[in-house]
Amino acid sequence: MQTQQKKMSLTGRVILGMVLGILSGFLIRSLFSETGFVYDYIVNGLFEVGGAIFIASLKMLVVPLVFVSLVCGTSTLKDISTLGRLGGKTLAFYLTTTAIAITLALVMGNLFQPGAGADLSAATTFAAKEAPSLGQVIIGMFPTNPISAMANGNTLQIIVFALLFGVAISTAGKAGERVAAIFADLNEVIMKLVTLLMNIAPFGVYFLMAKLFSGLGLDAIFNLLGYFLVLSGTLLLHGMLVYGSLFKIFTGLSPILFLKKMEDAIMFAFSTASSNATIPVTMETATTRMGVKNRIASFTVPLGATINMDGTAIMQGVATAFIAQAFNIDLSMSDYLAVIMTATLASIGTAGVPGVGLIMLAMVLNQVGLPVEGIALIMGVDRLLDMIRTAVNITGDSCVTCIVANSEGALDRERFNDPHAGEQEEEVHLRPDSHPQLRPDLRPNTDNAS
Repeated sequence: MQTQQKKMSLTGRVILGMVLGILSGFLIRSLFSETGFVYDYIVNGLFEVGGAIFIASLKMLVVPLVFVSLVCGTSTLKDISTLGRLGGKTLAFYLTTTAIAITLALVMGNLFQPGAGADLSAATTFAAKEAPSLGQVIIGMFPTNPISAMANGNTLQIIVFALLFGVAISTAGKAGERVAAIFADLNEVIMKLVTLLMNIAPFGVYFLMAKLFSGLGLDAIFNLLGYFLVLSGTLLLHGMLVYGSLFKIFTGLSPILFLKKMEDAIMFAFSTASSNATIPVTMETATTRMGVKNRIASFTVPLGATINMDGTAIMQGVATAFIAQAFNIDLSMSDYLAVIMTATLASIGTAGVPGVGLIMLAMVLNQVGLPVEGIALIMGVDRLLDMIRTAVNITGDSCVTCIVANSEGALDRERFNDPHAGEQEEEVHLRPDSHPQLRPDLRPNTDNAS
């Protein structure tokens, strides 16, 4: 009697890699902290190089994936006014969830008082970069050189150029149809490239976690335990309760199934701490696992990775309450309203700016007269919390993507309700005769035809 071993799922392999990486990091820190060879050749050698290559590979796919997918999606639109309606809905939902996030964070920060009795000795100096004006950001959205925008990874400029290029294809008649067919084939190939990369992800996640936890001291977490617990708890509450409620209200589908289908993308986001680097996995999850049409996901996911910063907004809310309490400064209701407004608008006003989280926090603190030096208090645990808030950010991107797709009739509900949808697409078959024949209802939503 033959027994066939069931292959571990991608999610299981990624989780295994993450756990083993964390354990390896702690063991190295505990047992080999004085061993130069281990840190020189394993931690700063193998782990750092392997993790850096994995991150670089993810980022390598972002520009071609965003550009090609968005061109494919836009070129299938028969009515250009659909683009304006789609953009309005997406922006409204992103701003709404950000406002909810900052409000929830302020409530939790004042309820649990994480800054009461905090040690201010670390608050020495912190140089905050100046944020660009909203006008500068809007002007900067339009590329003078699209090739340069792609080379520099400027997501907003790539989105604008791809939208214009896709609209031009849709209005160019026969020539446009020929170009659209080429982009549709390119999109299929790039998505297969995403699949190839996802299958080596467990090793990349292992390297990243081992490198991080071999150098992460628990002292910083214990010193800021109240702040750490309040912020991480608020992030989880927003990620599960707020998104789950919005998802159920606007789609009528199961939020539990939604979160289960998000497992792979969440693990990638947690490991990389980068919404932009996770774009390929988020888009693959939205289209192949949840059934969102490519014309929606190709627009909402890259835009969300750029301007939807609910996790960052929560950090700003809790950090504002923490710093105010640590410096014994009372904030009025009008100050809290100013924080909500500033953080919500700043999520767009600082889109695409490096170090955006700290820039936004500095803007918020300046708005209500709190010392910017207080940011130095929370720097010790920010790296680990950044991993959690990135996972929350991409969960919000996918939630809004599904809501907008459902409102546009571009969400395959049967595919979403299939718990195994997308699993075959995650498999890699390098031999030409080993490709499985997918059922028509389980084919990816490439939107070759509108």
